Amino acid sequence: MRVYFDNAATTAISEEVIDAMLPALRQLYGNPSSIHAEGRAARAALESARKTVAQCIGAGTGEIFFTSGGTESNNMAIKCAVRDLGVQRIISSPTEHHCGTHAIETVQKVKGVEVVWLPVDERGRIDYHALETALAHSEGKKTLVSLMHANNEVGTMTDIARVSELCRQYDALFHSDTVQTVGHFPVNVQEIPVNFLSGAAHKFHGPKGVGFIYINPQTPIKPFIDGGAQERNMRGGTENVYGIIGMAKALELACNEMNARTEHILDVRNYLKDRLLEEFEDVHFNGDWDGSSLYTVLNVSFPPSPKNEILLLSLDIAGVSCSGGSACSSGSEKGSHVLEAIGADPGRKSIRFSFSHYNTREEVDYVVEKLKSILPEMVRVNLFPVE
Repeated sequence: MRVYFDNAATTAISEEVIDAMLPALRQLYGNPSSIHAEGRAARAALESARKTVAQCIGAGTGEIFFTSGGTESNNMAIKCAVRDLGVQRIISSPTEHHCGTHAIETVQKVKGVEVVWLPVDERGRIDYHALETALAHSEGKKTLVSLMHANNEVGTMTDIARVSELCRQYDALFHSDTVQTVGHFPVNVQEIPVNFLSGAAHKFHGPKGVGFIYINPQTPIKPFIDGGAQERNMRGGTENVYGIIGMAKALELACNEMNARTEHILDVRNYLKDRLLEEFEDVHFNGDWDGSSLYTVLNVSFPPSPKNEILLLSLDIAGVSCSGGSACSSGSEKGSHVLEAIGADPGRKSIRFSFSHYNTREEVDYVVEKLKSILPEMVRVNLFPVE
């Protein structure tokens, strides 16, 4: 048996999405930029997918541009805001995904952009008063606030409605990385205005290698990738038609089934939390786990043990897939920058379990039993067993 509890890294593509992509793979081989029948058929499917994605986030079709995924979308928003909109100052958080922090560090180094890293507390929550203070002291510099909706490692959420209002009040631009939340939480750019918003298909059971960026028409930017006139002159390169069709279908399903999926995932997540507290001594949870948190993530902190260094490997051998943090940093020797920023104890071992609607309570029971065999010294001794 294998249990996949690493859905924050990527999700399994759903059968309905595969069914939607297969006809396109077999029949829509035309280039959507071509004017002949095959090209027009591909173009029609592409624009239908764009309409679906736009409707799911409350945007206009002309505000959605397809990309290769969240990393490209985030880089596009940050770097083009500096290049094309006169941004001289960026306010962000040290717990952002590396594609955000590294893009910000690049424009800081290359363009001389001033960067303000907001303080975060022990749960990974940003300091909103520090954000307002930073916005109030922009000293005339055009400012971009770049903050993710939910942290990919510990699940802590940002109140993007509050951030949006502060940005409006102080005439700042707002970019939100919603890669972990699109398809899992209601996201509507009409209700919560942003200038840029990023999404990636493989986080909501779509294919890898495809994503989108929402660009507010009031803040137009120039292409990040130069080439042909694709994506209304916004992104050069022949569109990934099959992937885009798959993404649109996956997002449509996620939005239509959101309530049922949320209820199911929360049940599985909370069941794991309760079982761990019942079975193990000194287990903690990282992030705002009982507050405003991404319900697909449970970041568990285990006490010091000589087996901690091989805990992930031991779980993998036992048939359990999970992670120690972002999959993008799995080959790095450095520890998690998110756990470091929130002041987590480096002597403890943190494991990120992340869930989808395909997971079950039975899988939780399997994982807990495997953990009990791997870490027997941590198992809670029951002095009063039930008769």
